[in-house]
Amino acid sequence: MAAKHTPSFDPKTFLTQVGNGKRNLTSSKKQTFFSQGDAADAVFYIQAGNVNLSVVSKRGKEVVVAILEPNAFFGEGCLAGQLVYMATATAVGKSTIIRIDKQAMLAALHDEPAFSALFMKYLLSRNVRIQEDLVDHLFNSAEKRLARVLLLMAHFGKDNKPEEIIAKISQHTLAEMIGTTRSRVSFFLNKFRKLGFIEYNGRMHVHSSLLNVVLHD
Repeated sequence: MAAKHTPSFDPKTFLTQVGNGKRNLTSSKKQTFFSQGDAADAVFYIQAGNVNLSVVSKRGKEVVVAILEPNAFFGEGCLAGQLVYMATATAVGKSTIIRIDKQAMLAALHDEPAFSALFMKYLLSRNVRIQEDLVDHLFNSAEKRLARVLLLMAHFGKDNKPEEIIAKISQHTLAEMIGTTRSRVSFFLNKFRKLGFIEYNGRMHVHSSLLNVVLHD
């Protein structure tokens, strides 16, 4: 008896189709997907747009910890037993998000090796990024930290062209991300512009020459 043919599983298709515990969310600027302390019951996947993750301390100070781009997951702590979300997730601009119920996500990870491999690769890549961020904060100056954030946002390494980063990202947000003041960010941005490392033209463009700031001792 011939073996039953099972259609191949496409992780990208899984992440774009709704139904079976998945639904599409179209958000406007500053729309919140979940808040710090909300019950953690789903994982989210960014199809288009950007998402801001922020944390509020017990003293009420809010800090931006990450700005996520398309193809990123967030809220995955629920898979590891977290009962509540540890951060607030907010749309930076118009975004398209897939919300995947916790049980649907667990089922896909259990049943589909291709999806499990894709998700594991993402987690490992982000873990490396978190370690690099920690080293960056421990050992580098605010100027180097800002240069590194801009290079990462510009996807440095793809080619030698200036790359657009997130439009209209505020100096206040950049200051929160690198742990300094808005005035220091303004000072460094003006310095980078005068040196030809970045350009302003409605949007910011970053040149690969900004790497000199990161490498300079």
